[in-house]
Amino acid sequence: MKFVIDLFYLLAIILISPKVIYRMIFHERYRGGFRDRFGCIKRLSPDKKSIWIHAVSVGEVNATRTIVARLKQVLPDHEIVISSTTDTGYARAKALYNNELKVFYFPFDLYLVMSKAFKNIKPDICLLMELEVWPNFTHIANKLSVPVVVVNGRLSDKSFPRYKLIKSLTKHMFKKVDLFLAQTSEYANRFIELGACPEKVIVTNSLKYDTAQITDKIEGADELTQQLNLGPEPFWVAGGTGPSEEGFVLDIFTNLKKEFNDLRMAIVPRKPERFNETANLIEQSKFTFARLSKVKSQKFSSTEKADIILGDTMGDLKKFYSLADIVFVGRSLTPMGGSDMMEPTALGKCTIFGPYTFNFKQTVEALLAGKGAIEVKNPAQLLDAVKKCLLDKNFRQNIANNGKDVIRQNQGATKKSVDEIMKLLNR
Repeated sequence: MKFVIDLFYLLAIILISPKVIYRMIFHERYRGGFRDRFGCIKRLSPDKKSIWIHAVSVGEVNATRTIVARLKQVLPDHEIVISSTTDTGYARAKALYNNELKVFYFPFDLYLVMSKAFKNIKPDICLLMELEVWPNFTHIANKLSVPVVVVNGRLSDKSFPRYKLIKSLTKHMFKKVDLFLAQTSEYANRFIELGACPEKVIVTNSLKYDTAQITDKIEGADELTQQLNLGPEPFWVAGGTGPSEEGFVLDIFTNLKKEFNDLRMAIVPRKPERFNETANLIEQSKFTFARLSKVKSQKFSSTEKADIILGDTMGDLKKFYSLADIVFVGRSLTPMGGSDMMEPTALGKCTIFGPYTFNFKQTVEALLAGKGAIEVKNPAQLLDAVKKCLLDKNFRQNIANNGKDVIRQNQGATKKSVDEIMKLLNR
């Protein structure tokens, strides 16, 4: 079986290699971590027992924060190591944990490579954030009697049908997973349908409620206020945007400026490789414009009040959210699954998103049921919603307060998840 899987991987590598090479050259992606990806990983404290946490990208890495903190409390004699698949996930993990934890790129799931990784890491348990189950990974872990746990597990409406197409493979993998800690009962039932043992599936709610920072103050926000010369004028932030959405919000901004002359806006694209593309689009508008990267390097005077700010730096989105009066959460007006809407709602911001939020289904349902966010169906409705929020301060404040309450009411998944992990380790 392992040889068949490796052959399939090698064929896939050949097929996708032109795309990978293109991104390496023109988008500067996949250039680092080659030793990690081939299993050459050195732990910081090789004499200690270890916990291997794998988080695919930024969202999953962010969800590790409370789990890591809790595990440090209950298992202080263990070293925690964190792997990520993407460049952005790796960068986020490095920013979160600095040199405190070993951070590395997830090895290729080729049998010999993954065997080497397990030999070097020597994990006592593996925690996979949300899903990210690989056949050779689970086979080797099972062979070495290393428990595998899916933490904060979910199978979205988009990914579930794809997994059903390869049910024979998922059934083989899921049988080797020791515990599924699912965000919702719906996700739990999907894991079971794809082959997970029912007695190994537990609903814990989403960790992202616990990691959402409920606060009125974000470190670095005051500095950003000064850099952008923000004053009492209304400030709208479009965060985590995807292709075509920047055009939508620019058109809406144009309409809004006719009535709200002092309105300012920030656009923060989800992917760094789209920063220049978005900058070119904004430059074609009639508005004054500043790139945060240039502001930080003092190439743009902070005494000027640019109509539009492009957030083209990493790690500043939450600061933008904390300064906003109204937030639009991107990748939701186009069918991309949405971006994290918990961050702005936890910060007490009036939060708006589009209809395409299948990656955050449970969160969206909870927020809408608690009247803690606004869902719009198209750009026209987004214009109407932002306009209403600008005109009616009490309305937008009620939405913001309700959203913060929803976040509070759904917290507690971290403790429940770690309690179940401890039961498994004790067994």
